[in-house]
Amino acid sequence: RGDHGPGAWREESFAHQGEVARRLRPAHKMADPVKSKLQVQLRGLVDDCIDKHLSASAIFFADKLVALSKEPGSPEQETPDVADFYRLAQSLFFSGQYRRCLHLLRSEPPLLAFRQFRYLGAKCLAKSSLWDECLQMLGEEEADLAERLQEAPSLRDGQMKYESILSLLRGQAYDALENRPRAVHWYKQALLHDPYCYDAFEKLIDNHMLTSKEEADLLASLKFSSDYESWVALMYSCRTKKYEQLDAVAARLEMLEGPVVPSSKSTCNIKGSSDLIACKADYYYQRGDFLKSYEITKSLLEKDPYMMSCLPVHLAAALELRKKNELFLRAHKLVEEYPEKAVSWFAVGCYYFCIRNYDSARRYYSKATTLEPTFAPGWLGFGNAFAAQDESDQAMAAYRTASRLFEGCHLPALCIGMEYQRTNNYPLAHQFFTQAEAICPHDPLVYNELGVLAYKKKEYDVAEQHIRKAISLLAKPLTEAWEATIVNLGHILRKQGHYLQAIEWYERALALCPRSAATFSALGFTYHLQGEYDLAIENYHKSLGLKQDDSFTAEMLTRALDYAGLHFNTDTIVPEG
Repeated sequence: RGDHGPGAWREESFAHQGEVARRLRPAHKMADPVKSKLQVQLRGLVDDCIDKHLSASAIFFADKLVALSKEPGSPEQETPDVADFYRLAQSLFFSGQYRRCLHLLRSEPPLLAFRQFRYLGAKCLAKSSLWDECLQMLGEEEADLAERLQEAPSLRDGQMKYESILSLLRGQAYDALENRPRAVHWYKQALLHDPYCYDAFEKLIDNHMLTSKEEADLLASLKFSSDYESWVALMYSCRTKKYEQLDAVAARLEMLEGPVVPSSKSTCNIKGSSDLIACKADYYYQRGDFLKSYEITKSLLEKDPYMMSCLPVHLAAALELRKKNELFLRAHKLVEEYPEKAVSWFAVGCYYFCIRNYDSARRYYSKATTLEPTFAPGWLGFGNAFAAQDESDQAMAAYRTASRLFEGCHLPALCIGMEYQRTNNYPLAHQFFTQAEAICPHDPLVYNELGVLAYKKKEYDVAEQHIRKAISLLAKPLTEAWEATIVNLGHILRKQGHYLQAIEWYERALALCPRSAATFSALGFTYHLQGEYDLAIENYHKSLGLKQDDSFTAEMLTRALDYAGLHFNTDTIVPEG
């Protein structure tokens, strides 16, 4: 079978079984050449069946192999070969016969001294959702585990460390029991034991278990074997929260996509990697460039239409762009092919949210969270659907659940603050905005909302500080998504009497979104306050040309015309275009 077949490491792992193996097996008699030859053939056959996913064949021949490997004598003294016994246990596990596999392992208690066997037994318990028994088999404490479980000899290069996968399984058990602090601890331990344990990293990141600072501290603590593997660290950093340094994330993405330079830490070009492309799409989404993000995800899904990790960003970008046809087709396909996946029903919810059928959107977002309670986009969408209909109590209930489940995500606290702000409960709004800031101090949206809150409280100096902080955190060049933040700064400066600066910021906002009736109205009002009636009238006209039923702009236009010594009937206004 060669040195790299699936059975190669089994032989190596159990070749030197030490004191435990000597206790397990009596002294060998002279080997039977015919029997030995048959055993070698059967081992190769079982390994090949496992490779080819022929579960029934693997179990059939592994059972005969175990029977052949037992020493003759009384039934109490018959003990199978360790590697052959492991083949049979794995064959049962791969066929989905978890309880039978567990019973087989427990039939030979001394074998559970090996980590391989104990891990396989714990996996069987996990697959059977017996989480307390799973933790009991793994052991409660790491020190105790190290004392009780013996490590088989080192496996060949390129294999995961058993300390890491045992910690991962323990974290999954605590996660299933909703003990988040212990789950986080063991996921971190899994990464510290082996930084290549991506399963643990994915759990921590996708389930928002860490704050921005905790993510950065964890990445800094991971030890890779050499600079030649630093691309893994770059990839991990691109998967974490991107608010703090969008420009730095862009540089890392460029390093991973660029040519290999011997003097550089980037030692491989993984430009075609689906994960890297998904990271880039998420980067553009965080920047507010929804069109670019959508184009990237659409191209990726054409190449890999079932990449589930890319779908939430794709659906969110399509929703922002009001691509209702894409949402309908994508949702229909997902529900047809993956009705058990939360993201499928999330897609249906996004479609109904896009067409403003919020009752149906709520129903399908709720179904997504029922199928997968740890699906963060589903909880946020559920709350947003309530908020869109001004049902603040139900919206905040959904956001509070999300806040409890995803302690490292600041968005639930931010959304709760926005609901309190909308209902004019400013003290509680400020409390939740501050909480969101503590979790993620680099999201410009947090400071935008703090600025709006201060503006409503007529604290214009404080409002200006927050909005300028938000703008300073935005990636350059600015996108249309942040036009409202630019307009907010213009409003604040106008309230402070800084008309020239306000006009400058309004014009910047119009450069991002040139068909904004509200911005033209605000610009005209600022000129009006300056006494520049001609410019005020011009901008009022532009605003009404885009939104002719704006009563405030129509009234201010009449006043500006009166001040300019003209008389004009607003009923004669003809929209431009």
